[in-house]
Amino acid sequence: MENYTMEGRTYRYYGQEAPLYPFGYGLSYTTFRYRDLVLSPPVLPVCANLSVSVVLENTGLRDSEEVVQLYLRWEQSSVPVPRWQLVAFRRVAVLAGREAKLSFQVLAEQRAVWAQHWRLEPGTFTLFAGGQQPGQKTRAPSEVL
Repeated sequence: MENYTMEGRTYRYYGQEAPLYPFGYGLSYTTFRYRDLVLSPPVLPVCANLSVSVVLENTGLRDSEEVVQLYLRWEQSSVPVPRWQLVAFRRVAVLAGREAKLSFQVLAEQRAVWAQHWRLEPGTFTLFAGGQQPGQKTRAPSEVL
């Protein structure tokens, strides 16, 4: 094998065609709502870690668990990168009608890109928090901020 590119071979590099059941797809017996996604600091030095918090509310009638997923998307990288990168996740149980505030750390090395060596690039990126991948066409009863 001489072609080691991952394009078209994993969910991270599918290009324009999304997989039928993307990573994080699943069913639940209740519904959840995400709100109050907070990044600290809002402007991040290149080598700093980022603190992220989000509120998860169980809006359904049953107690349940949700796998909260945090994805990062580079806006303009100098090298090819995935459409989005899973940087954190956590399974959390939330009682019906209640909410939970979750905190995550996105380490500087999780934002690094590969360009013959790992490096941090200045620029903008977007963070998504939700129960599934951003832009997922096969929808589960969840949402993404």
